[in-house]
Amino acid sequence: MCGIVGYIGNQKASPILINGLIRLEYRGYDSAGISTIENNELSLMKDKGRVKNLYNIEGIDNLVGTIGIAHTRWATHGKPAKENSHPHMDNSKTFSVVHNGIIENYNELRKFLTDNGYTFYSQTDTEVIPNLVHYYYHKDNHTDELKFLRAVKNACSNLKGSYAIEIICKDYPNNMIVTRKDSPLVIGKGEEENYISSDIPAILSFTRNFYLLDDFDLAVLTRDAVSFYDKDLNAIPKNTEMIEWNASSAEKDGYEDFMLKEIYEQPTAIRETIGAKFNETTKCEFDELQYTKDYLASLNKIYIVACGTAMYAGLVGKNAIEKLCKIPCEVDVASEFRYRNPLVDEKTLCIFISQSGETADTIAALKLCKEKGAKTLAISNVIGSSITREADDSIYTHAGPEIAVASTKAYTSQVMLITILAIYFAEKLEMDSNTINLLKKDIMELPKKLEETLKLSESIQEFSKKCYQEKDIFFLGRGIDETVAREGSLKLKEISYIHSESYPAGELKHGPIALIENDITVVSIMTDCNLVEKTVSNIQEVITRGAKTLVITNQNVDENMFDMVIKIPDTNPFISPILSIVPLQLFAYYISKEKGLDVDKPRNLAKSVTVE
Repeated sequence: MCGIVGYIGNQKASPILINGLIRLEYRGYDSAGISTIENNELSLMKDKGRVKNLYNIEGIDNLVGTIGIAHTRWATHGKPAKENSHPHMDNSKTFSVVHNGIIENYNELRKFLTDNGYTFYSQTDTEVIPNLVHYYYHKDNHTDELKFLRAVKNACSNLKGSYAIEIICKDYPNNMIVTRKDSPLVIGKGEEENYISSDIPAILSFTRNFYLLDDFDLAVLTRDAVSFYDKDLNAIPKNTEMIEWNASSAEKDGYEDFMLKEIYEQPTAIRETIGAKFNETTKCEFDELQYTKDYLASLNKIYIVACGTAMYAGLVGKNAIEKLCKIPCEVDVASEFRYRNPLVDEKTLCIFISQSGETADTIAALKLCKEKGAKTLAISNVIGSSITREADDSIYTHAGPEIAVASTKAYTSQVMLITILAIYFAEKLEMDSNTINLLKKDIMELPKKLEETLKLSESIQEFSKKCYQEKDIFFLGRGIDETVAREGSLKLKEISYIHSESYPAGELKHGPIALIENDITVVSIMTDCNLVEKTVSNIQEVITRGAKTLVITNQNVDENMFDMVIKIPDTNPFISPILSIVPLQLFAYYISKEKGLDVDKPRNLAKSVTVE
């Protein structure tokens, strides 16, 4: 889950590379480094810590090479240290490599190379790659222009695991080779220059024309062209795709942090996700889906599989699918799903949610379901991502780039899209039209209500100042609100490092109430009119034991009972989680700010978990 960037052109490469790393730092920030070709020799500069540390390396300003690769690391093999930083070179300093992913058989390859006289200087799995490339390069007695490519191809054929790789060679100062398997990598096409990156936003300010690589593709880049080959070195055609994102959407636009910017972008993200899929008088349409009434009626079960925040979005989707469509729906965490031999067959629809579309566990679960004969549907924010190319069908949120590690607008967009998907299914099945039409009307009003909810930030910030020094905070909810409590708790622990837990409010008396003591904070969500009285009763139990209470609600409650009540706009219960999560996102944000933490880059976390 590291970030890689590359450049080949006529400009000085190092400033472009460092700028790209800064934009990719949310993918990892344990160390960073760059490598360029200077006078037919490789230059390498790297250090432990943030990308900004590169500016302090003596001589980095003197790099004048116009071809280079760069890397920002999230440690997997080997501790964060300069020797484990990328790029890595082979022993002869002929090749320089950056890599995102995990080489599962690196111990085996390391032994093979050691037995053949190679020495290793790091603890990383990546260091086997340049040395393995050199091994095949040295064995090749030919001197044609494809020698470099053959060496890379032969080396990659021995790699097991996941990888996105950029390689430069001092003997080929006008070429760069990139390849990928199960890890993200894109190529941006410019005028007499080309760019490479893990993610589109890192190079979006330079170009909107992108090549999207499939697994095992190899690309040879020059300043003027990109040539593509399959794993057998057969030339393959590939066209660029136009990306419509505005480059400014990857900038802070005056906000103090990306996370705050992205919280405030949610009304727009929801409008874009709703798009033109329906209005109050037309049925919901997904042009990319061809699901018939007969197919949907034949389903025994729907699985929703995802990780972290995306899984909590799936839990909201489960509620909509089961109630609107009357199809049993099960939500499972992707990292466990394929290890429990799930009962999946041709009468199962499997839905996979991933913001980046590169989540390794989710992709692995998708592949398993395809093997078992199930139809697969991907929900992602990134067009052309790995998961969308693996799935039978794909639909997209339109949240735009999300830079902060803690997901906000991607989550609410996922909830919105899967709710619309449930409507699409229900209309195909000719279910209760009155319920569906009312929900569609409320969805159309949702962006405006999100804007109203965001105006409550001052009150939330005020309450945050009262509890930011606490060590434990608890979240309660019932029904659909319990799902929101889970996501609110996750958001708090992700960026504030406060221990937090969420519980169904009715479960308090079955154990968790033992943890409640004087002046501890309990956050409660109440949007279900059928459960308000019971939830209030549960909250009274923690108040009796001295808890401070923050209540998020759209119901009529006695506000004098609680320390703080955040009154959000009333809306349809199916989509209330999109409104009720916003105060909890702001709550986590302001607590983190009060503690003086890095909101956008919480410790130990990375944006895209591209390894298992």
